[in-house]
Amino acid sequence: MAITFGGLATGLDTNAIISELMRIERSPIKRLENDQSYFKSRLDVFSKLDGKLQEFFAKAEAIDTSAELNSPSVKTSTEDYLSATASGIADVGSYQVTVVDLAQQQKDVSQGYADKTSATFGTGSLDLTVAGVSTSITIDSTNNSLEGIAEAINNSDLGVQATIINDGTATPYRLILTGESVSDSFSLDSSGLSGGTDTNPTMTNTQVAQQAHIVVDGIDVYSDSNSVDSSLPGLSLELFKADQNVSTTVNVSVDKDATKEKIQGLVDAYNGVINYIAEQKSADWGNDSAFRSIKRHLQDILVSRQSGSGAFSSLSQIGFETQRDGTISVNSTALSDALTDIYEGVVSLFSGTSDSDGISAEFATYLEQMTDTATGLYAGRKESTESNLRRIDQRILSLEARMEQKEETLRARFTAMESLISGMNSQSTFLSQQMNILSNMMNKG
Repeated sequence: MAITFGGLATGLDTNAIISELMRIERSPIKRLENDQSYFKSRLDVFSKLDGKLQEFFAKAEAIDTSAELNSPSVKTSTEDYLSATASGIADVGSYQVTVVDLAQQQKDVSQGYADKTSATFGTGSLDLTVAGVSTSITIDSTNNSLEGIAEAINNSDLGVQATIINDGTATPYRLILTGESVSDSFSLDSSGLSGGTDTNPTMTNTQVAQQAHIVVDGIDVYSDSNSVDSSLPGLSLELFKADQNVSTTVNVSVDKDATKEKIQGLVDAYNGVINYIAEQKSADWGNDSAFRSIKRHLQDILVSRQSGSGAFSSLSQIGFETQRDGTISVNSTALSDALTDIYEGVVSLFSGTSDSDGISAEFATYLEQMTDTATGLYAGRKESTESNLRRIDQRILSLEARMEQKEETLRARFTAMESLISGMNSQSTFLSQQMNILSNMMNKG
């Protein structure tokens, strides 16, 4: 844009006049920019609401089955032989467990050698037999060292791992073979090697392969590892030491405090949603129907009666109370009493039964729909908001182009006015000069 100097002829601040006129002309753009700010702020609110709903969904889904809400506590009479952990499906009770054998792989060790890298062994083949199946492993001039033999065994992928240890003696390097399975034995025959300066490896067994063996209340149980989770439903045992003459008592009981904590987590997440909705009341979008709809649906589920839940049919029976602001509080004593008196009834109220969903499942079903990344509340608002913002952007671009043309027109008109007045001022000055000359001539005459 060319530099202009307004008001030279008229004495008016034409730049200021044009700026003010353009400010008025730009009012529609300002309104559109305000609309942009509104839509962006509202979308941010729904994004945060979606986060609150997702937190609530996670808490509800985490306890919508009895296995998830149950919180068994496990104690053992001693930790010398085993440890125990329990999932929600573990049955309450006491068990006697004896660790007869630990699971272990077979281990064989060779005699010692002074060097592990020198090609001092003969060439030919090693015969490795695993679970009764024999396989020949080729040893030639490229791998007839102790390290080469170990690598060849490992590369054969037959279920035996070869390593080399240093025992610190005069001939420190020993070949160690370890089976991968506790069920399969193996053997290594090195008689197929000939021509070497070192004695062929002779393997000595140091540990036999065996399954873990425990006795649970008089019943023998076997496992391929020392982590046993198939003997008792929901109970996992980690075996440390075997002694067939010692029995460990494993007690499984209900951890009411842990269950209560999970329920409180659901309450806190519910209140988080309700409080966030309440915080929006004073905002321009505070009356959005979505807020009312969410709050109404959550409250409907909260006060619903569960026909198939057993001893309890509503949350009010276990100490839940609705506050005036829509949040809920829990009478800790009432909930503790309910968990103590009829624990399964409380669990069924939240997690349901085989015939019906519990309150947690109802919350989870609704919240899953509301937070769906494709069809949920935020997804829909995001799509419509972005559409509105694109429309506003296009409208602003169009108006900006018109404003630029408008300003050029105004400047051209004011420039023309300045030129006209400047010309008239010049004519006025000329006429005044001529009148002065005429007056002077008449005075002299």
